[in-house]
Amino acid sequence: MGNSFGQVFRITTWGESHGGGVGVVVDGCPPMLQLSESDIQPDLDRRRPGQSGITTQRKESDTVRILSGVFDGVTLGTPISMMVFNEDARPEAYEEMKLKYRPSHADYTYDAKYGIRNWQGGGRSSARETVGRVAAGAVARKLLKDRYGVECVAWVSKVGKIIANCDIEKVTASEVEATPIRCPDETVAAQMIADIERARKEGNSLGGVVTCAIRGCLPGWGDPVFDKLEADLAKAMLSLPASKGFEIGSGFAGTDLTGLEHNDEYYVGDEGSVRTRTNRSGGVQGGISNGETIYFNVAFKPTATVMREQNTVTNEPKDTTLTGRGRHDPCVLPRAVPMVEAMALLVIADAALRQRTVKD
Repeated sequence: MGNSFGQVFRITTWGESHGGGVGVVVDGCPPMLQLSESDIQPDLDRRRPGQSGITTQRKESDTVRILSGVFDGVTLGTPISMMVFNEDARPEAYEEMKLKYRPSHADYTYDAKYGIRNWQGGGRSSARETVGRVAAGAVARKLLKDRYGVECVAWVSKVGKIIANCDIEKVTASEVEATPIRCPDETVAAQMIADIERARKEGNSLGGVVTCAIRGCLPGWGDPVFDKLEADLAKAMLSLPASKGFEIGSGFAGTDLTGLEHNDEYYVGDEGSVRTRTNRSGGVQGGISNGETIYFNVAFKPTATVMREQNTVTNEPKDTTLTGRGRHDPCVLPRAVPMVEAMALLVIADAALRQRTVKD
């Protein structure tokens, strides 16, 4: 339960943080899409640990292997299975967590639900599970780019109290990748990095916001009522580890406006297309894409593991204390960027394929 996502373009992830490996099965990808491991690896390289001094120093190459669903360089239309072996697991670093619950982690809640848990790095609740999501997202990226011309780019727009204001229509992937924090504003990025390094030296952590823009979606993607496009995006984003908030378009700031100020007026664009003069709706109206850029924000809490003593309880339960150990991100934001993109791409790919069953 809870390990699969999507309707037509459907994925199932598997594996634990310190087990033999992690991976994903992608079902519903159309046949004849050119696909190879070289299409998947770049996104995994962006997600992997050990990229810089502001991320966890766990050393994983995250080299992907496609095990099924591809033949002679093209998809078969059958399930695509992909796997990444764990290379630098150190379960002994978590021995103390066998009996003690880490504050703000899923240790207690997994015990409450299942009566058993993998205490080695958090098991399925670890961000290592997202390897499968990012691999599947890379397949969705290839499908959407090749067949629909869709582009998806995400970036860090806030760390702690430092905010970057970037144009959602202009941010490029190369600008995002130019700094280790993945913020396209170099001046603000330097301030973010300095704050993260300060928090790391203090044994603390920081949270922030990732902004994502999806450009080139056709009008008509998404469904009314319960399967609204923004509802699917919200579920996708809030399923990510450490995510705590989602807003699309004007979001909560839109509540400061009147209806006249907030409404997106229509006009006739090139070749008779219907366009909006503003985009406070975030590219979605009535749960269906309107052809404008879809953009949203995802809030991520500060990394739960901190290298300072905190109060907690044992599984007996008894009051005790715990000091964080192991290798952890002082801020999840840089590595969350490809995760947000992956989940967005999975939602959009699923919506595009569902639309083909309604109107091709």
